[in-house]
Amino acid sequence: MAKILKLGLPKGSLQEATFAMFKKAGFNIHAGERSYIPSIDDPEIDPVLLRAQEMSRYVEDGAIDCGITGNDWILENGSDVVKVEDLAYAKQSLNPVRWVLAVPESSGIQDVRGLEGKLIATELVNVTKEYLKKSRVKADVEFSWGATEVKVATGLVNGIVELTETGRSLRAHKLKIISTVVESTTQFIANKLSFKDGWKKAKMRQICLLLKGAIQAEGKVGLKMNIRSQNLKKIIGILPALKNPTISTLSQKGWLAVETIIEEKIVRTIIPRLKEAGAEGIIEYPLNKLIY
Repeated sequence: MAKILKLGLPKGSLQEATFAMFKKAGFNIHAGERSYIPSIDDPEIDPVLLRAQEMSRYVEDGAIDCGITGNDWILENGSDVVKVEDLAYAKQSLNPVRWVLAVPESSGIQDVRGLEGKLIATELVNVTKEYLKKSRVKADVEFSWGATEVKVATGLVNGIVELTETGRSLRAHKLKIISTVVESTTQFIANKLSFKDGWKKAKMRQICLLLKGAIQAEGKVGLKMNIRSQNLKKIIGILPALKNPTISTLSQKGWLAVETIIEEKIVRTIIPRLKEAGAEGIIEYPLNKLIY
């Protein structure tokens, strides 16, 4: 009987970024708009879509072997799971997200102590309560189903703890951030018993290796070119390589091939300089995975 790994994938804000990373890692996932049972081109993986908020509970209970969720929801649920890999991407970016404490700009509140005895709304109730406890502030915390910014902007609550990447939405509602409650990145987590199974553990490690490779390749490209040996020092001085570039001799005497990896955003400024320094046959190519 074939072995199967039950994998939870996040439905919602992380879904698009997760599917994109899996594709770069070599796994093609397809899911209908209303379907919670996606398909994947790996017969050893049985995927299911779950809300990131619930993922760690199902992994801890053993309903699924492993899954992808934010560290914020692991903390919120108090789940006892194995953190196999920090995938370090959130929503549509590769940066951590923050849960911040925000109040109206006009409130006069400068820090968390200003919320003593007041009401805070959030989806992250348990983490917020723990933060207040550590801050030695007594305040009421209520669960919010959404539109949290509106509640504080209209005076229904005194403050909110909300997820943010840039803070633009909060500023648009005339709110100011007074502290960060918790930062969170995306985690690949596993059920403790599943992780003790040799085959399942190896399969999880394989998936994580490929996902990390895809994430590390984000925003980078490969660059290769031919140069005269006498121009090598000049070319090396221009290239901001991750490590020393690969250099090999060509069949034509006095010529070298140089290959390296650089940030895509600087390619447009680097290539003209390389050309001026004598590089020829310059080729830029995309990267799917970068594994150190």
